[in-house]
Amino acid sequence: MTRILFVFTSVSKTLLGSPTGWYLPEAAHPYYVLAPHFDIDFAAPAGPNPPIDPRSVENFKDDDECVGFLQDDAVKARFAAAKVLGPKTVDVGEYAAIFYVGGHGPVIDLASHEGNIAVANEFYRAGKIVAAVCHGPAAIVGVTGADGKSIFDGKTATSFTNDEEVSIQKVKDIPFLVEDRMNELGATFVKAPEQWGVKVVTSGTLITGQNPASAKGVGEAILSALKGEVN
Repeated sequence: MTRILFVFTSVSKTLLGSPTGWYLPEAAHPYYVLAPHFDIDFAAPAGPNPPIDPRSVENFKDDDECVGFLQDDAVKARFAAAKVLGPKTVDVGEYAAIFYVGGHGPVIDLASHEGNIAVANEFYRAGKIVAAVCHGPAAIVGVTGADGKSIFDGKTATSFTNDEEVSIQKVKDIPFLVEDRMNELGATFVKAPEQWGVKVVTSGTLITGQNPASAKGVGEAILSALKGEVN
């Protein structure tokens, strides 16, 4: 197995109507870590060309990988061919790992999307890598093992923190705070000593990253976890 599935939100507006979508560096940085070693497919609840958070384009306009990602013909082709996320359209057997890109959107659509939960359950229960960064862990709050326990139960994990959410004044733009929900589900939540610091956690087959700055590290952790299958 040499394929990884990147999952994106299909949401373009927050609960308060602000523009949102998937967050550029959280896709670009892991992609360029992993693409030399694995075939990568894209998926989203609504399929092709999921919306990008325009703020992320502006905030990372001086980041060469982010700029290049948007101009990359191979990436454009993957977005155009993105799968509609669900058990009938995603063959989990084809993939070694699933990775959830952040942005506020996953808290709104992926967290409660039945097709996503079914696919992620299959990855988790098959012992495959399940990874997410920033708000991406919201996409797996409904995921459970065969024993019915949450994917977060007994795991050490991280996500975009409550403090970071407060600092950008987006608490009311999403249905729940990711840190709070992970704690409720039994996670041992950890974070960098400072806001916006890098934090990546591997706990069994679960890999999580705190924020955009942690996205490359999540890609590296996925690569490390799968390196025995790279060759």
